[in-house]
Amino acid sequence: MSSQDLSITAKLINGGVAGLVGVTCVFPIDLAKTRLQNQHGKDMYRGMIDCLMKTARAEGFLGMYRGAAVNLTLVTPEKAIKLAANDFFRQLLMEDGMQRNLKMEMLAGCGAGMCQVVVTCPMEMLKIQLQDAGRLAVRHQGLASATPSSRSFTTGSVSAHKHPSATLIARELLRTQGLAGLYTGLGATLLRDAPFSIIYFPLFANLNHLGLNELTGKASFAHSFVSGCAAGSIAAVTVTPLDVLKTRIQTLKKGLGEDVYSGIGDCARKLWTQEGPSAFMKGAGCRALVIAPLFGIAQGVYFIGIGECILKCFE
Repeated sequence: MSSQDLSITAKLINGGVAGLVGVTCVFPIDLAKTRLQNQHGKDMYRGMIDCLMKTARAEGFLGMYRGAAVNLTLVTPEKAIKLAANDFFRQLLMEDGMQRNLKMEMLAGCGAGMCQVVVTCPMEMLKIQLQDAGRLAVRHQGLASATPSSRSFTTGSVSAHKHPSATLIARELLRTQGLAGLYTGLGATLLRDAPFSIIYFPLFANLNHLGLNELTGKASFAHSFVSGCAAGSIAAVTVTPLDVLKTRIQTLKKGLGEDVYSGIGDCARKLWTQEGPSAFMKGAGCRALVIAPLFGIAQGVYFIGIGECILKCFE
């Protein structure tokens, strides 16, 4: 195996490990973000802490990890595609991939963001259905005497379950809508992930470059960790309005009185007129608290070199 192949393989392993550890650590906050973004007004959850406390009381500790299995299963290929694509485009656009060229770095990040949606879109679409099931169950209990909404999404036997499984949802979508069903919200996912990568990758590279040690050619662990957290948080908050639109569009089952959307423009218009401009920033704090540790953990994994250690064991 060549040194270049070894480096790519190690990066993919590091990305997968970072994804698994990161998802396990911050998933409850991600669940709170989804439920906050989907609720109209503040009739159920007043904020992240209130959401987590009510979820823990109503659904138990494991309820805060509803949908985590989907992420844990698909996060490794997602990170692998994202990291490999970014490296590929950097090499393609910047010759040796090490030059400081902001425009080319942004293009490389954009390419990586567009490639990862192959996995990200179905992963998040299924995850959102599972994360939001608890909110819908509480909402329907509170409105049990009301007439059921004719616009609610149903998936046969899935709709009868308080906590549907990803397998049943995926199977029903494939049966009724084909592969396109799993890629509901693809446009919104692209609209979020491409700008995120355009912001994150160049920002991290430039922040990290400020702390490079001339002797080692590497930044310290602390500097890389802070750079990853800062770049991730800034990128996450910046694209929050796009994430809100994506979450609303990908939520297939609606509560009583909640709107369905025909597309990105329709969703943005209804959100603006019915809930005001502040609705576009719902879950911004949660996103920052999710993304910052994810990329901080990723930098830690890269600094320790877990992928390299694993590969050495097979030499």
